[in-house]
Amino acid sequence: MKRRDYKKMKKKTSKARLAIKIGLLVSLTALLAIAAYGLSLRQQAEQAVDRAYEAVPATQKSEFRGEAKVEPAKDNVSVLLIGVDDSEARMQGDSYSRSDALLVATFNPEEKSVKILSIPRDSYVYIPKIGYKDKITHAHAYGGTHAAIETVEEMLDIPIDYYVKMNFNAFIEVVDALGGIEVEVPYNRLEKDENDRNTIQLTKGLQVLDGRHALALARTRKLDSDLERGKRQQMILQAIIKEMVSVKSITKYGDVIEAVGENMKTDMTFKEMTSFWEYAKGGMPKIDSINLKGYDDWSKGPYYYQLDESDLQNVSQLLKAHLGLIPDSSSLTDSTNVIGTADETAEGSDDY
Repeated sequence: MKRRDYKKMKKKTSKARLAIKIGLLVSLTALLAIAAYGLSLRQQAEQAVDRAYEAVPATQKSEFRGEAKVEPAKDNVSVLLIGVDDSEARMQGDSYSRSDALLVATFNPEEKSVKILSIPRDSYVYIPKIGYKDKITHAHAYGGTHAAIETVEEMLDIPIDYYVKMNFNAFIEVVDALGGIEVEVPYNRLEKDENDRNTIQLTKGLQVLDGRHALALARTRKLDSDLERGKRQQMILQAIIKEMVSVKSITKYGDVIEAVGENMKTDMTFKEMTSFWEYAKGGMPKIDSINLKGYDDWSKGPYYYQLDESDLQNVSQLLKAHLGLIPDSSSLTDSTNVIGTADETAEGSDDY
């Protein structure tokens, strides 16, 4: 081989090695950056959950589980989602605000399935804290988180293992941090914002909503009913879950964590909370929405939503089966597509 050819080949080899080294260096830097980002997110998330942690006092723990301790990654568990209006416009402190939204989610890791029950805020139910029946939205006002949990447990005859409570600010900021959510808006309407001012214009059709518009859609009930309102809340929750598990949202988790840190309370530890990500592995889990049958009742003066006792029992059995508390039964009627009345429910439901 000629000396000139040898030099050319050596030069090419050196360039190839340099390219490989640069490629490895870039790859290593990228991996380190990803690892650092992941570590930063984890630390940020842990700090946010620590700030949000608020356990229900041991003396007020549910009797449904006894001494048993559940683990979300292994056991069937339930979570009560509480949306509260503690805005200055309402002139209410957090402990005395009504619950504006109540949803019960049950998780079954073996089936990788989730059931979400929306409870109409004007449901006429027994509230143990006060010892008589009233609107379920008032339970939180009477005794905070524990009173809300206790009332839902009494109503459904199931344990509530965890709770997550958010105010309107958290909801808005989470949706905004995700870059908005895609939902089907059912009608055109000028709606109230988080400060009860008519500033939000909802437009009919499939579209991406920011946090303020998503909140307005979740809250409105003037054109249909409390039951339909619950269905919209379920739809919005599913849209948030869908956005959260999408690959394109990974870089937004930091903003989401920051959003909920100051506006959320929960009795879940960081480890317990991250256990729920098992349901997101491999894509969206199977999610069923459940609604409660009932009818409008003005007979007592204020408006109430009277629950159909037979349907309530049916839903209770359905959730018990999903939690593994009773054997599953195909004879149970599926209530996931129940359509309730849609008359002037909403007009009277602001009477307290």
